[in-house]
Amino acid sequence: MIKLLSSVFALLACLFAFAAEDTKTVRVFIFAGQSNMVGSDSHVKDIKRFPPFVGLDRPQDKVLYSYNIGREDKFTSNGWVALQPVDNVVGPELSFARRVSQETKAPIAIIKCAAGGTTLGGDWNPDEPSGFKLYPLALQLIQSSLAELDRKKVPYRIEGFMWHQGENDMFDKTFKPNYGKNLKNFLASWRRDLKTPKLKFYIGELCTKTVWGMDNRDNMYAIRAGQKSVTDTDPLAEYIPTSHDAVEIGGGAGLHYHYGTLGQLEHGENYADAYLRTVGKKATVIRPLKKWPYARSSPVKLFILAGHRNMEGERAFTQEIVSLPGAGGLANDNPKIAFKYNIGGGFKTSKGWEPLGPAGFYDTFGPELSFGRALVSAGVGNVAIAKFTDSGSQMNDWTPLGTLTKDRNLYTKFIAFIQQSIKELQAKGHQVELAGIFYHVGENDMSFGQYRQNAAKWLQSTVVASRVDLGLPGLKWFVSQQQPTDEKGLNRIDVTANLDAIAVADPLFVHLKAFNLPPQPEQLVITTAGIVQLGELLARGYLEHR
Repeated sequence: MIKLLSSVFALLACLFAFAAEDTKTVRVFIFAGQSNMVGSDSHVKDIKRFPPFVGLDRPQDKVLYSYNIGREDKFTSNGWVALQPVDNVVGPELSFARRVSQETKAPIAIIKCAAGGTTLGGDWNPDEPSGFKLYPLALQLIQSSLAELDRKKVPYRIEGFMWHQGENDMFDKTFKPNYGKNLKNFLASWRRDLKTPKLKFYIGELCTKTVWGMDNRDNMYAIRAGQKSVTDTDPLAEYIPTSHDAVEIGGGAGLHYHYGTLGQLEHGENYADAYLRTVGKKATVIRPLKKWPYARSSPVKLFILAGHRNMEGERAFTQEIVSLPGAGGLANDNPKIAFKYNIGGGFKTSKGWEPLGPAGFYDTFGPELSFGRALVSAGVGNVAIAKFTDSGSQMNDWTPLGTLTKDRNLYTKFIAFIQQSIKELQAKGHQVELAGIFYHVGENDMSFGQYRQNAAKWLQSTVVASRVDLGLPGLKWFVSQQQPTDEKGLNRIDVTANLDAIAVADPLFVHLKAFNLPPQPEQLVITTAGIVQLGELLARGYLEHR
């Protein structure tokens, strides 16, 4: 027995020694793709505008970085340097590195090769590269960077490959239908050429919140289908959702096809969280509702919040709440209101019912915080809130008919979410009153002609069908609308009048004009103070029309 115990202790000692030694092995991550991997249309000076990411404009001295970025005019590190922004552009590697470094003890290194406007079928083709011939260029960059570590006797292992590309393949009639096959070959080629048969790949979704998610939705659907055909069958390839991320606000109508500064920083966190889950380092944030807030058998009013980027609170940060007069307490969980959510098209869901509090993706929150507080202050009784959002969707995705891009269709999921929320409250012995659906109209839809023209019609079809499918002919919809995009080509479509017409014909359709919110620095997106006021406006709308 003593001999056996000695052997066990010796084995454990070896394992601990190996673990301690392994913290010295550099984890090498490869980042590759086109413009949304480069970080196009992002600006280092804007990082300070987004509290969760402050400081990422400075070098990360403990993270090694080797890069070749760009097309005709390339930016190259010519060896390893400290990780930092290149050419005043923000790439996802910045937030990725900080997040991973916070959770792991091992040093990390990043090799990046990216160029905008390039294709997997051509530039990145491992077998017959054309155009900028990025596959051999990236391979040479990776091999030379690793060779430098070898010369310095630095232990390393290739830990993961982050890939974001496909926007340009969707415009080629040959590349688009073959994207899945080409991606499969791409992954196999890297594993072969880098002699890493178990190399893990993280495949970034093409973000549907961009303008291309509207005017090229069928093309993007084809590329996503190709990506998923690979990630569904390759156990070492993971599909990384990105459509909940922020998107740059452009000129004119405001729509854009690049993530921009905030979106890139969130993009990097997506990869980091996926990697950390892979190695068992991603901690699950638990927000338990320790005590059920309502007396047994008491009635509960259930409020459904729904919508897109501003209902999610894309640019409302918890760090900024404390600076708003009278809003500081909103940053704390409120255990008197039960809250559940399915946000970002299912990217984040609650663990059952939680206390009402900030629950966004990246230290963000939505109008539910001030909405709930206002209702309780008005003494409306037991309040429960369930929130369902998808900021990567458009208003036609919410209709019962849906669209041909089937992976974006939301209506059935939305109705099921409401029904499940009611059943859960009933199972606790409550008589449930569905007090209303509070929907903030799609911001992108207001900024794109065809969608703005059809927005009211689409929404009306959803409203009518929801009453039938929920068996509630008297269900009220409270529809809030911020100032629609003011742009010459769009102003001929009076979407406000279209929504007003529905309200006139349907007394259960309450049109709430959120036209006096605090000024927005950019079109489309409401910032922290405005989101707080939006919640208060929704509450007033209910109190005045209940």
